Amino acid sequence: MGDTGIGALLVQLRTTRGWTQQRVADEYNALEGRAAKTGKEIGRYEREARIPVPYTRKYLAQVLGVDVAVLDRAVAFSKNRRDGAGTSGTSQELSTGPVARSLSVVNAVSADAVISAEFARLIAQRNADEFVVEQVEADIARLARAYVSHPLLELYVEIRQLRDGVFELLRGRQHPRQTTDLYVAASRLCGLSAHVCLDLGDYDSAATHARTARACAEAAGHEGLLAWVRAVESLIAYWTGRYEQAAWLARAGRQHQAVGSIGARLASLEARALAIVGDRAGAVAALADAGRSREAVPGNDEVPGVFAFPAAKQFAYAGTTHLAVGGREHVQQAIVSADTAIRLYRSAEDDDQSVGDLFAAHVDLARGYLLLGDLGGTEAVLGFVLDSSPGRMSAGIVRRLSALGRELSGPQYGGAALAALLRGRLQRTAVLAVSPAARPPEPPT
Repeated sequence: MGDTGIGALLVQLRTTRGWTQQRVADEYNALEGRAAKTGKEIGRYEREARIPVPYTRKYLAQVLGVDVAVLDRAVAFSKNRRDGAGTSGTSQELSTGPVARSLSVVNAVSADAVISAEFARLIAQRNADEFVVEQVEADIARLARAYVSHPLLELYVEIRQLRDGVFELLRGRQHPRQTTDLYVAASRLCGLSAHVCLDLGDYDSAATHARTARACAEAAGHEGLLAWVRAVESLIAYWTGRYEQAAWLARAGRQHQAVGSIGARLASLEARALAIVGDRAGAVAALADAGRSREAVPGNDEVPGVFAFPAAKQFAYAGTTHLAVGGREHVQQAIVSADTAIRLYRSAEDDDQSVGDLFAAHVDLARGYLLLGDLGGTEAVLGFVLDSSPGRMSAGIVRRLSALGRELSGPQYGGAALAALLRGRLQRTAVLAVSPAARPPEPPT
């Protein structure tokens, strides 16, 4: 294997086992103890668009059952081949041309070679190598997953520092492949920053971060991220009351050729917004599109957490949509959807249990029972939310609680004592959640 490049060797080792690129990534993640590596990254190594660094080779060797020295030799072969690929005999032929060649021409050629050498040194002056980019991507994957279940202030500072660090790297020099990867990283980190602002109810700042995220995604030519940023922009429009714009943005995002669960996310966002503006037929059709998109998802998303759209979240969105469509049949369907979302989240791993989505699903489930006249069921379901720390509630959850409290003031409840009790608890929780001491950490839903 000494005359085999790292890309060809990885393909050979993988196909011998009958594994997919994603299987290699899964085995790698299980061995390393993190969910940072993706099938797409394995594909980059196989194409030699990226050379695995020593740290990565150590785990790849264990996964593929070879000595790490075998991979090291293959990497050396690939690098030597790459370094020699651009060498030609042109300069030698010029320097050893006929004796009659004038001295001025020789001098000119020498001066030209100096310019080339200076440019080569400039190219070598890079502020980011493959290891740096890989570490940034691993940190983003970790933060994106932790974001859905951890308090905001545990992550906000790190998100900001990592984002600023990537901005600084992009102001320097690196290989074009790494520049593209850094633009992707910058887009994701600006997207996370937008989510932070959404949590806090600062929608103008969220929109600014989203625009920067879209600019970085466009610079990288990343269709999946462009679609995902449209989803964030749709969320911002939704929470600022621009429901038709929210639906349009989600529909625009669906025009990008993206893989993974983003299609289901965008269709779900469109359905919810259309339901709010009274387009019942459009909302139902978009829900059906979301279901078809879910069935077409081939595997895991490239990055977990905030950048993925699990089935549990899709059911939570469907519950909200059915409630907005209205009518007894849709209310009953909302109860089923919200209950399914809760069950799926509770059965997920701790890091994948989105507290924000659990809050939203419980509020929707409680409202479903309320619309069916079951105050007891409403009280039982709301316990999960009202007994939780107000500091864990985002601006979106507070708005839902306030709206439910106003609904309990309706004449149809006839001043029932239980309705008054629930209304008072909802109001107190909402006040505590928006107080200066509150620290809303959860993604808006």
